[in-house]
Amino acid sequence: MNALPSISNQIDENKIFQIIDKNFSNLAPFWYPLITNWLIRSYNVFQDIDKFVILIYFINRNLIFYRKNGLIIDYEAFYKDKELEIQNINISDIAHDLKMPKESVRRKILELEKKGIIKKTGKKIFLNRSAFITAKAKDTLKDLCILIQKLNALLVKEMVTNKEFELSEISNSIKENFSFCWYHFYKFLFIFTNRWRNNYTDLETLAIGMVVMLNTIQNKDFKSKTLNRKSFHKLAQGSDDVGVNAMSISDITGIPRPTVVRKLKYLIRTDFLIRNEKKLLSLNIKGKTMKNLTKIQEMNMKDLSNFLYRVFNQIKIINS
Repeated sequence: MNALPSISNQIDENKIFQIIDKNFSNLAPFWYPLITNWLIRSYNVFQDIDKFVILIYFINRNLIFYRKNGLIIDYEAFYKDKELEIQNINISDIAHDLKMPKESVRRKILELEKKGIIKKTGKKIFLNRSAFITAKAKDTLKDLCILIQKLNALLVKEMVTNKEFELSEISNSIKENFSFCWYHFYKFLFIFTNRWRNNYTDLETLAIGMVVMLNTIQNKDFKSKTLNRKSFHKLAQGSDDVGVNAMSISDITGIPRPTVVRKLKYLIRTDFLIRNEKKLLSLNIKGKTMKNLTKIQEMNMKDLSNFLYRVFNQIKIINS
């Protein structure tokens, strides 16, 4: 008989938060691409990130059902031929859960219906196979596995665990326990995106700001070494002497240039970004914006730690 994994083998959530906080510059090159790529991919599905978020909100109802009933569904089975019926759901619930205006939710659902992604009958919503394929987590899964592998390396370095998993082991473990892992991933995403909407503005603006952040940390002159989160973000301000222009941001995100220009004006006006004489954008978070964003980042990292704690311990148990 195989020995059951010991509860003492699980890694403490607070410990993961402390390690992320202490070694933030080591994880930032993998954390920021994960969230930025997800935002860009989400936009490119419908040219509207909120529509994609509404779609995965519906799909998440399936994950909630599996979770409540103690069912673990693997990656292949989850995306296999199926139609999902969601009962007793209304516009008010979706608007409340996703922090969106009711009229926006109603309009976006109608647009999804016109595209044939969903079918609405009274208070029932039907999602066909195309909805699942549209939201398939192929590339995001790869980005997440890389982030988890880098976290694993830090946990070994900090002597929290002595086992370093191969990327394939991480990927296979998540796929094997897909409904569990993706339930927690979507839970984190909804909290993350709702927090941005609550405090600032739309998700396309967030995607644009994240591209500027990525440009900063990938600049060869940005020598981060091993920095904690506070030092990392302090060093990132004004560290990008090159910057990025509106046209490049439009090419990277797929968002039309006029829309990018309009949203950049918001980010400049609210002290997120600065534009130099060559019209290149770089980070310039200061004043009240920095104070508020620091609090939000603290909450984001705690929620990220909670998500990674659950998924990594699942991987660790499976491979024990």
